[in-house]
Amino acid sequence: MDFTEHDRTASDPKIEPELPILAENSSPTPTGRRILIPVLLFAATCVSTFLAAGPIYALTLMLILTAHELGHFFQALRYGVPASLPYFIPMPLNPIGTMGAVIGMRAHMGNRKALFDIGITGPLAGLVPTLVCCIVGLRYSDIIVVAERPPALNLGEPLLFKLLIYLTFGPLKATEDVLLHPLAFAGWVGMFITALNLVPIGQLDGGHILYALLRRRAHLVAVALLLAVMVCVVVFGYWGWSLMIFLLVLMGPRHPPTADDDMPLGTGRTVLGWLTLTFVVLGFTPEPFNIRG
Repeated sequence: MDFTEHDRTASDPKIEPELPILAENSSPTPTGRRILIPVLLFAATCVSTFLAAGPIYALTLMLILTAHELGHFFQALRYGVPASLPYFIPMPLNPIGTMGAVIGMRAHMGNRKALFDIGITGPLAGLVPTLVCCIVGLRYSDIIVVAERPPALNLGEPLLFKLLIYLTFGPLKATEDVLLHPLAFAGWVGMFITALNLVPIGQLDGGHILYALLRRRAHLVAVALLLAVMVCVVVFGYWGWSLMIFLLVLMGPRHPPTADDDMPLGTGRTVLGWLTLTFVVLGFTPEPFNIRG
């Protein structure tokens, strides 16, 4: 699967995947909410995403990221948990133009239910425009013959994206591929970012959800999963994930407790939490970027 702006390809064989990170930092935040720095970073990320793939891509991807972060932010306000404005991370030399965004939240505040709602609302809020972009963008995408295509940025295909391609175009021939419209490319990035954030480790959104579901038992799961990821990187040679793993180790796989871990979640939240975590399987791909000659 290729991305294009209908006249633009990526041909630099030195491109390595930089991993978008959308995690919530549990370090204390000041009482006064900073405004200037988040606004400047937002503007810089708009520019970097525009340079990466053009105006349609930049507008739709920023919509997805903003929906994701505002989902966290407004839930934090609802529960009275101090939180910063979103800090978007521009990456001009990155194939997707950004490493996502972060929100600072104060640890040990809010109960178990608040943690669950804050952690899950971001991915669900971002998933709505993501799926819209994927479905609509694929209708504007084109089928190409691989042999006739010059070297281009090739994207990994998560299971859900494969299904959407099949529903849009039907079965493709071995010599065919999909040349993504910028809208579909933004949807692909949104899907990848959502799945990546739902990995149930530490301060990622999935880590918040898993801790709300299992409380302290989540620590064992997170540590085991992080070790398994390290083994996979070594065994299968997924070295592009080294930065992500380093950051996860730096943050720590263990999740801090809430102010009230005994608050019941209820059946509805429990079922929704486990269903949401399964999106990692549907939306993640271990090789997001490569150059196909």
